[in-house]
Amino acid sequence: MDMLWNGWGDPAKAAPLPGEVTGLLRDMLGVKPPRVSGAAELEDVSVPGTTAEPAALRALAEAAGGEEHVRTDAESRIRHTRGKSTPDLLRMRAGDVTDIPQAVVLPGSHDEVLAVLRACAAHRLAVVPFGGGTSVVGGLAPRRRDFVALDLRRMNALLELDPVSRTAVLQPGLRAPEAEALLAAEGFTLGHFPQSFEWATIGGFAAARSSGQASAGYGRFDDMVLGLTLATPRGTVETGRAPRSAAGPDLRQLILGSEGAFGVITSVTVRIRPLPERCHYEGWRFPSFEEGTAALRRLAQDGPRPTVLRLSDETETFIGLAQPDEIGAGPSGGDAGCLAITGYEGTAEDVAHRRERAAAVLEACGGTPAGTGPGERWAHGRYSAPYLRDALLDTGAFAETLETAAFWSRLPGLYAAVRGALTDTLTRAGTPPLVMCHISHVYENGASLYFTVVSAQGDDPVAHWEQAKHAANEAVLAAGGTISHHHGVGTDHRDWYVREAGPLAVDALRAVKHGLDPEGLLNPGILLPVD
Repeated sequence: MDMLWNGWGDPAKAAPLPGEVTGLLRDMLGVKPPRVSGAAELEDVSVPGTTAEPAALRALAEAAGGEEHVRTDAESRIRHTRGKSTPDLLRMRAGDVTDIPQAVVLPGSHDEVLAVLRACAAHRLAVVPFGGGTSVVGGLAPRRRDFVALDLRRMNALLELDPVSRTAVLQPGLRAPEAEALLAAEGFTLGHFPQSFEWATIGGFAAARSSGQASAGYGRFDDMVLGLTLATPRGTVETGRAPRSAAGPDLRQLILGSEGAFGVITSVTVRIRPLPERCHYEGWRFPSFEEGTAALRRLAQDGPRPTVLRLSDETETFIGLAQPDEIGAGPSGGDAGCLAITGYEGTAEDVAHRRERAAAVLEACGGTPAGTGPGERWAHGRYSAPYLRDALLDTGAFAETLETAAFWSRLPGLYAAVRGALTDTLTRAGTPPLVMCHISHVYENGASLYFTVVSAQGDDPVAHWEQAKHAANEAVLAAGGTISHHHGVGTDHRDWYVREAGPLAVDALRAVKHGLDPEGLLNPGILLPVD
């Protein structure tokens, strides 16, 4: 099944907002029904014919194993246009396909990927690797129009499982639910559950340096990766002979987060864990975001660390976004303050022991137990927010997210700076926003901040958001945060990433790209500026 071409996920799961929520948006933010314009159905989109030369298409078909693996029809190309950010969706809803690929190529093996890259180099076609299509930072919109989308869905196998070493080798086009099902059949789990879980792929997780909602217990995806195979226009790079090595710099870390700019990931060796015997989720209340943050820091630094650990600020808690299925209902039980969710996975004995010790820490930090209800509702609705975003767009609201991270000492200043930048910019644009935030990934030395912004769409919502995002990005760097914690760089963050990394580091990365991709065909303009 393919995702909605102009929205998120399974069309059968899309649902309109409740009437009371629509009224709340109208009263609080002045949201009005959107103007009907553009393309209501996929068939309404006007798509220019491919500009790829017949000789190039024949070469691609030969490389990918047959003509059936090269598609130039309008629907296939539309479904591989851009990602799933709110500006992406608004442009698609308006029928704007200026970033459409000239063809979609579906290789079935590492060797076929190499052959496709050679064919693209021979015919001067750029290449955009495409997994689940879930990028929200412009990672699928290169700065060239003569490109093909390299769809990896045929490469969707579990190649090897080593129960002794607890490792698995996965192909990049394997979607996360499929990977979990294959591992579960052998008694294991990867433990990687980002909000994009239902649609994102293993290769995409590695390419974007993803982080899942259970990262406090299982770690980020880059913590799980033990080895990678990379196909480049010049050949193959293989990394990961052992769990750790002192044999030079770790090339795995160079490939992780490279977003298709250095090559195409064709297999990933990951650490796996036994399926948990028990999963338990619960809620905690804190009087303020500051006090809740201090409690999360205590657990992250001194333990015991839950598998899931997240905290919504006062606004997100009040609106109910901490539990997307309860949106608009307000805080359960009528309590004010902030809602934290803790989750524990493992053996029954381990879960009980960590829960007891963590509860003592949370209570000592001013937390009040809220029972299992909030935790179970969060777990049930943990993948619902993108569907909620689509429903908000349908009502005339604008909804988008951004994320960052910093050391604990810088977190309060970063939180205030980004909230202020978003609020001030959108208010000046005539669309005052509701800005919500949560902490969902914690470390011994710091944490991430994940902001959700809702406002009226106004006359030009894409332009309004570009101004607000620019201001927020500036605030992130000024306050000592990183420009992205887990969404990646893409084109949206590229210019700020260059400033964060510094000119000498960027020159080194350019040298790596030139060595692996001398013609600059791989995802041009993504991650690094085009020369």
